[in-house]
Amino acid sequence: MNLPLDPAAGELPHDDYRCGTVALAGRPNVGKSTLLNALIGFRLSIVSPRPQTTRHRILGINTTDAGQIMYVDTPGLHRGAKRAINRSLNRAARSAISDVDLVVQLIEAGRWTDEDEALYAALAELSVPRLLAINKVDLSKDKTAMLPFVAQLTASHSYDEIHYVSALKKQGLRELEQAILKRLPVQPPVYGEDEVTDRSERFLAAEMVREQLMLRLDQELPYATTVEIEQFNDRPDGVAEIHAVIWVERDGQKAIVIGAGGAQLKAIGSSARRHMERLFERKVFLKLWVKVREGWVDDDNMLRQFGYTD
Repeated sequence: MNLPLDPAAGELPHDDYRCGTVALAGRPNVGKSTLLNALIGFRLSIVSPRPQTTRHRILGINTTDAGQIMYVDTPGLHRGAKRAINRSLNRAARSAISDVDLVVQLIEAGRWTDEDEALYAALAELSVPRLLAINKVDLSKDKTAMLPFVAQLTASHSYDEIHYVSALKKQGLRELEQAILKRLPVQPPVYGEDEVTDRSERFLAAEMVREQLMLRLDQELPYATTVEIEQFNDRPDGVAEIHAVIWVERDGQKAIVIGAGGAQLKAIGSSARRHMERLFERKVFLKLWVKVREGWVDDDNMLRQFGYTD
């Protein structure tokens, strides 16, 4: 990028420079995190095949000559939130969409669920533009088969524009980005041109450990785990030394996370460390512990301690 951006100066790089915040909203496991990463060209938000992988608001920043788009990846809104952590995620998702310039509702091609409908009802209360992005269109061999689905959907739901995308294959993203930009306010950038998020390395380190838990552990166990960074220091030799605790609910879960002879924990740590080194662009020494905190997913105080806030 050739434009010298100085957010502190509060000046427009040019007369039609756009800047604003965009919420990527959708039900769990519809591809919001994959879409965020594709839109900013950077692997920021953790991804797994499991629903509810995203537990926190993640800000991803994409800056071009035309403007600066601040994408907010939100936890998926879901129904039947019986546990405290699920209620916390729903509050975080609703909070994230309440103060933005535009919302992109992401759905799966050919599928509209009760959770999609509930999210649409929440979005309809906002006085901001709404775009519909239909994801995973690359999985449909016959694109014309989608036309009746879209016609039925738009007959009873109002969107400013509809876009067909594949977050995984990075299809349709340029058109979506252009539709977003033209609806954002003309105003100076908030962040520098090289900034991609407002999250700290400490936060990102915890997320990368949690990503490996989501990928490597079976069934419901990943949802009983969370990660807390106890130490993050840069040593004199340039190595980032990180100490992290994986919290679980029961002793039996602790044994599974550690694995026979510590093999599972070692594999989780090795993979997370490699991802950290690529992201942080320096060597990482990662030490993991597994500890038990009974009932943490149902305790609001513990959730706040572990960083689950609205």
